[in-house]
Amino acid sequence: MSGLGTYIVRRLLLAIPMLLGISLALFLTYKLVGIDPLVMIVGERAMNNPEIVQAAVDKWGLDRPMWEQYLTYVGNFVKGDLGKSFLTRRPVLEDLALYLPATVELAITSLLFATVLGIPMGVLGGLRPGKLFDRFGWTVSLLNASLPPFWSGLIVLFVFYYHLGVMPGPGRLDPRMASPPHVTGLFTVDAVLAGDGATFASALHHLILPTVILGGFTLALVLRITRASIIQEMRKDYVRTARGKGLGETRVIVNHALRNALLPLITILGLAFAGLLGGAVMTETIFDWPGLGQYLVRAASQLDYPAIQGGTLLIAIIYIMVNMTVDILYGVLDPRVRHE
Repeated sequence: MSGLGTYIVRRLLLAIPMLLGISLALFLTYKLVGIDPLVMIVGERAMNNPEIVQAAVDKWGLDRPMWEQYLTYVGNFVKGDLGKSFLTRRPVLEDLALYLPATVELAITSLLFATVLGIPMGVLGGLRPGKLFDRFGWTVSLLNASLPPFWSGLIVLFVFYYHLGVMPGPGRLDPRMASPPHVTGLFTVDAVLAGDGATFASALHHLILPTVILGGFTLALVLRITRASIIQEMRKDYVRTARGKGLGETRVIVNHALRNALLPLITILGLAFAGLLGGAVMTETIFDWPGLGQYLVRAASQLDYPAIQGGTLLIAIIYIMVNMTVDILYGVLDPRVRHE
């Protein structure tokens, strides 16, 4: 097996103990909180039904030793059985499949917003540190990193929706507009697949404000990392060598300095994307965005333990998968990483 293949297999194998550790932490958490696991599984109303209670005991092995309960717990998770939500009375896995696409759509557009603006601003600021544009970039970065999303979200809604009327209000579509036929759950993609231009325009319009708010902190991070990397790379010997060979400044920056400067940014973008998926709680609440964050907030407010556990496990899996993908990409782009 090649060095790259060995590196990828090693990273995939490392994900297994991490997933087991997370499942063990969740299992011990609900054991330590002192709440009857039967209540968590079947709900208060079903506790008076002996048949439902016995079925839950048999399914989750609640009458067996602790280690057998944990193995049963993991086995049910592996089969995709995360229990049933108290609030929706649906399997948690169905709820997560219903709410996750909205969060994924918002996270993707937020990451694109942060990347498309942050990288060019970071490069231009790094090429002329201390100049007017660099100071402007630092101001934008500072504001985006400092303003809490619940405050900035309310402000932009008040100004652009309520006061000026140039942006739509909360939600994913205009009122009385039907959702596009479900294919991916991403309204913009599904509207394109259905050839529905009006729904696509409405979905895209509703994405603008939450994208700017959610992607603001990531924009500040991308800008700062890119700027620092460009400043560092432009001082290295290979840049002076490239200039000495007569290469144009644009070619030196794009083909040499920027290429190396973007390597550390891969890790930042991967973790930022996972953070956007798991940390969109306030943004989704303010903009009434029916995503994973809003689902978990409602579950927590009603002590819907199966939903909380399922959502937490999903976010943990996303972090592990994204981190593993970033490690593999890093190994592909930088041979020194995989050979070490």
